[in-house]
Amino acid sequence: MDHEQPIQAVIIGASGGIGAALAAELERRGQRVRRLGRRTLPALDLLDEASIARAAAETGPGQRLVLDATGFLHDGRFQPEKSFRQLDPAHMARSFALNATGPALLMKHFLPLLARDGRAVFATLSARVGSITDNRLGGWTSYRAAKAALNQIMRTTAIELARTRPQAICVSLHPGTVDTALSAPFAKAGLEVQPPEQAAARLLDVLDGLTPAESGGFFDHHGRPIPF
Repeated sequence: MDHEQPIQAVIIGASGGIGAALAAELERRGQRVRRLGRRTLPALDLLDEASIARAAAETGPGQRLVLDATGFLHDGRFQPEKSFRQLDPAHMARSFALNATGPALLMKHFLPLLARDGRAVFATLSARVGSITDNRLGGWTSYRAAKAALNQIMRTTAIELARTRPQAICVSLHPGTVDTALSAPFAKAGLEVQPPEQAAARLLDVLDGLTPAESGGFFDHHGRPIPF
């Protein structure tokens, strides 16, 4: 590790559309970034806690920003449900593993690495559809439920984190609809679809504006609170 140039930000899921854009934007702003994901060295796989622990150990303590940019909505086997009649236990298990349990394990291993003194931030990408209050359409049960679980995990963790790091911030972020492989098949006419670069800049601006009093919150890419 190069101790003369300390890591200033850690991006998990850095090979994805938003993750790569976040890393690039942070570097454009003059920060040194560590990218982590399934194809990095060390590899970090949300389905393998040992790989998460190894990546955290190699990253080391004193971090000022750790940003989880992972997420799962669909793949060649699973698509978001249009009705409860389409519920499938394997689909639901995969959604929870990647959207809730995996990020929870990131918190388990990376929150202890946050700097104890001064401002430090852990943020995870959630989704507005994970809001129970804002659910007016139904459908997408596995994704909605997993993101709602993620928000509860984040909230619980933020409360615990404040006991040892009162200046730290732990939040969920809704990036909006971004032109990536995850959301492209579901972008509808009339939605604001952002290029990843714009979404990344907006998210980092939101994080820059948050205070420890807002830790445990859920915010959109404009900095507006989203109800749980």
